[in-house]
Amino acid sequence: MKTEIENKQKELKVKTSGSMASQKRLARQNESPKVSLKTVKDERGKSKSSANDKPSVRRGKRARKKTDSKIKPDASIKKSSKKSKHVKVSEKEKIVVEAVQKYYFAQELKPYQAELIKMQRHLEMVGKKLVILFDGRDASGKGGTIRRITRYMNEKRYRVVALGKPSDDQKTELHIKRYIEQFPHAGEIVLFDRSWYNRALVEPVMGFCTKAQYKRFMKKVITYEQNFLEDAGKTILVKLYFSVTKEEQKRRFDRRKNDPLRQWKLSEVDLQAQELWDDFTQKKFTLLKKTHTKASPWWVIRSDNKHLARKETMKLILKSVRYKGRSRKLDFTTDPNIVIPGNKELKEMKKQRKKYGRIIT
Repeated sequence: MKTEIENKQKELKVKTSGSMASQKRLARQNESPKVSLKTVKDERGKSKSSANDKPSVRRGKRARKKTDSKIKPDASIKKSSKKSKHVKVSEKEKIVVEAVQKYYFAQELKPYQAELIKMQRHLEMVGKKLVILFDGRDASGKGGTIRRITRYMNEKRYRVVALGKPSDDQKTELHIKRYIEQFPHAGEIVLFDRSWYNRALVEPVMGFCTKAQYKRFMKKVITYEQNFLEDAGKTILVKLYFSVTKEEQKRRFDRRKNDPLRQWKLSEVDLQAQELWDDFTQKKFTLLKKTHTKASPWWVIRSDNKHLARKETMKLILKSVRYKGRSRKLDFTTDPNIVIPGNKELKEMKKQRKKYGRIIT
């Protein structure tokens, strides 16, 4: 019995050992081959490695960088594109700065424009007339100043008058007559964009009037002004001469020539203003000498800086009229470097002539 049992146990051991060996063989066959750390070169000579191999992944990134660098644009193109971006940015910045500046200037004028409305109402209530003359050099900012002054005013109570060349019938009449016809009614404001003083400035220089006509006008004009100023104190006259330097005038003319939106402003007189600068200067000197009086003084406005010229002109006009409700917070003191009395300007011109042999301003 023992021998039989022992024989059976031996048979079982042999079977189990055989099955274990076969299982091991099957496991070896099913086992996937180990990934080699060695890289295999492809057809192009570039190394490739297993996705599980970390060093090979890094090499792959480097390879991608190299291939990407070949696709990148030329260095000169890159520089030019950067330059164009900078140009665009600078242009945008310039536009923004100009827009902010315009907004700031507009806001600074508004308190004085509000005062001009008060003044207009007062003139209407008391029935007084206000006449403002805008004369001076070409491109000196007369029209722009007029627009800022009248921007918020009641359109029914003011008029802007800019008379052209006189007709044949008007040439036979008194020169100032066609201007007097445009004078304000009671409670009205009239702003002359170039006045009867054209006969003292533009016309003699450009040959639009004779020497005899010029002399007669200069002799009689103050008498004419006294007559309508003595109209029971109902008429207030403000005479403004806008002065600009020769360099600034040229710059503004060039802008008009190059800007299609401003070309309409160029006139026959404008095209010759630079060449005839000294002639216009001499006529300005005579104008101030003969027609600046205490009753009707001239005020010279330095207008190289348009914004300051506009603001200071508003202050001057507001100071010329006593009206109710004037603001106590606002500063109405005019800048002595911008607003200059005619007699003071005359003295300065005499000094220049003595020092330099000619008048500069």
